[in-house]
Amino acid sequence: MNMNWANRVTLLRIMFIPVFLVVLLGEWPSFFPAPSGWLAAQPWIAAAVFSLVAATDAVDGYLARSRNEVTTFGKFVDPLADKLLVTAALVALVDLNRLPSWIALVIISRELIVSGLRMVAVAEGKVIAASSYGKVKTILQIMAIVGFIVMGSPLLDTMGGVGFGAVFTGLAWFVMVAAIIFTLLSMIDYFYHARDIITGPWTKRQP
Repeated sequence: MNMNWANRVTLLRIMFIPVFLVVLLGEWPSFFPAPSGWLAAQPWIAAAVFSLVAATDAVDGYLARSRNEVTTFGKFVDPLADKLLVTAALVALVDLNRLPSWIALVIISRELIVSGLRMVAVAEGKVIAASSYGKVKTILQIMAIVGFIVMGSPLLDTMGGVGFGAVFTGLAWFVMVAAIIFTLLSMIDYFYHARDIITGPWTKRQP
């Protein structure tokens, strides 16, 4: 079976998640001298890779719709790729002590809960459309993660002047708090639209 371009882009997004993690978490090999300024540039390169990978979500969606190549495989793998990318970034930030673990747990738990509910909906033959809360949530999460990746970089003060790093940290936290709020709101909204699936009646199985 030939795979369409939309699904190829989605799979490519998944394949680049380990690349992002290596750039963000990986240490330069001790047997090979690191380029000058590598430590200062490392978080920025990681942020660029993360942003590029996250942006491909719009690309595969556009390809699928414009070429009329929406597939069941794509409907399943596309949101999975987004969740894998965000989860990987959050866990990495916790490992780097840049993000409290409870924030990662809240966001990841929401994704698992909604994914489980979505599978129940599919089993019942129903589709719950993505709401505006979910779209805003995704944008805020990506912006917050990028901010936390480069947070604390000495290049911030170099680019924006003395004290800009502190201002940037405050902005990154503001966006993260907004992301958490919309993460919870989108989950509540999803449960509201899936209330008939939760409370029944359910599909009766044939004996």
